[in-house]
Amino acid sequence: MASERGQSTVELIAALPALLLAASIALQLLVVGYALTLADGAAEAGALALADGRPARQAARAALPGWAEERVEVAIEGREVTVQLRPPSPLAVLAERLIVSSSAAVRPR
Repeated sequence: MASERGQSTVELIAALPALLLAASIALQLLVVGYALTLADGAAEAGALALADGRPARQAARAALPGWAEERVEVAIEGREVTVQLRPPSPLAVLAERLIVSSSAAVRPR
């Protein structure tokens, strides 16, 4: 019977790349979900500012954290505010494909 010493170490080393990939994917999905939550809040802040007669674009941008400054686009069409946000990602090509978008509208009185 052959010795089994070190077998678990070999198996761990063999499985490590798959574990790292799974962890990276899970983390990226969490970041995308967080970015969507931020975009929702920013769109709502912009719509509330629009309803109050204040600049909607400024209010939407102010509702976002500092890291999102270069990653956000705010569009205003009529009484609707749309926020598009690129979540952070280790791969730039992936970040471009994971853009999240949220809209909020103001109903006329």
